[in-house]
Amino acid sequence: MADKKSFYKQLSFFENFFEVYALDFKGFGENKGMEYPYSLDDYILDLKEYLYKNGILSPSVVAHSFGCRVVIKCASQNPDAFNKLVLTGPAGLKPRFSLKKHAKKLTFNLLKKFISKEKLKGFYSKDYLALSKTMQESFIKIVNENLDSESKNIKNKTLIICGSSDKETPKYMAKKLNKNIINSKLKIIKGAGHFAFIDKPYEFNGEVKQFLLDE
Repeated sequence: MADKKSFYKQLSFFENFFEVYALDFKGFGENKGMEYPYSLDDYILDLKEYLYKNGILSPSVVAHSFGCRVVIKCASQNPDAFNKLVLTGPAGLKPRFSLKKHAKKLTFNLLKKFISKEKLKGFYSKDYLALSKTMQESFIKIVNENLDSESKNIKNKTLIICGSSDKETPKYMAKKLNKNIINSKLKIIKGAGHFAFIDKPYEFNGEVKQFLLDE
C-alpha cells in the first residue's frame, strides 16, 4: 500500500514554497492497526481531526488515488474545508466495464454463492489479498461507494493530473472528473502511469506549483 513516503520528491520540493503537512490514513504506511472496517466517512472524520489538531485552516491539498476519494467527498460536503485541490490518479468515479470484466464479475457473483472465498482468490487483485481482513472489509465498503454525484458539487479550483499510461484510473476517468468539476482543469502527463508524481516528478511538481501560486 502507498504511504506519505511515496511523496518524498514532492515534500522536499514544496517545503521551499509552502508550509507542508503529510499524513498516512488509517491502514496505510505507519498508521497501522485499523480497529474496525472504515468507511469513507470514517476517513473524512480522521482527516478533519488531523487538520484541527494541527491548526490547519482551509489548506490546498494534493491527493492521490484512494486519497482523492476522501477529498472529493469531503469537499462536496464542506465547501470551505479546502482551498485548491490537486487530484492525481483520482479514484472514486464509476468505472467502465469491458465485456471481459463484466463476464468476470458475473462469473464471480455466481460462484461465490456456492464456493468459499478462499477458493476464489484468482478473482481478487494482489493488493486486495495482501490486506488484513479488516482492511479488506473496509476496501469493499469504499470501492462500492460511487462519487459521481458528489464530484459535481465541488466548487474549489481543481487540478486533475493523470498519467497517459495509467491503468488503475485511466484517462477516461480523469476526463469525466474534469467534466464533473466545473472549476477544474486536466493535465495528462505523457509517459507516466498511476504514480505520475513518481514517474515524472519534475513535470508534476512544476504543474502543481504553478497551479497553487496562480491567483
